[in-house]
Amino acid sequence: MGDIKQTSPVLLFIAAFAPTAVALDWSRRRATAAFGPIELESEAFRFDKFTDYYAATMGGVLFKQLWGFRQPIDPATLPDIKRLTNDWEAEYAANDSEPAARPLNLDPGYVTLAKLILASTKDHAHRIYLRDGIFAETTLMFTKKQWTALPWTYPDYQSSEYHEFLCRCREFLKTIG
Repeated sequence: MGDIKQTSPVLLFIAAFAPTAVALDWSRRRATAAFGPIELESEAFRFDKFTDYYAATMGGVLFKQLWGFRQPIDPATLPDIKRLTNDWEAEYAANDSEPAARPLNLDPGYVTLAKLILASTKDHAHRIYLRDGIFAETTLMFTKKQWTALPWTYPDYQSSEYHEFLCRCREFLKTIG
């Protein structure tokens, strides 16, 4: 029998995408009010170059930004964070004047030295149920000094932009762990 140990804190990660900078700024303010300062932030880049999956509900031109937060979190709080970001999406959609049915998408997860975990409300063969209607998946693994995609890894998460950002997240995590 293995020894049961407490898990180490992890780096909260949120990928935010929207058709407007206004939506990204709004969600950034919400996130920092809830989770504290953002330590690492990517440039806002064109997300629609990776997929047109969201075009019908979000519009054709989408911008995405990645955030890593300064304050480590307990990974067991991921379902609470996902439910909160879903509430923010609904709130923004209810108050937004944009024509898109879904003007904001927030994908929280966390980074460890070995992996990137994303939360989801959708079940699939590679996802594990956590609680309260929330699932999680390992989206990327860090092996042989690089981020490695899995068969289900979304195309954008396979890009050099993400990998560079996630390497910065790992380096920051080393300083706090």
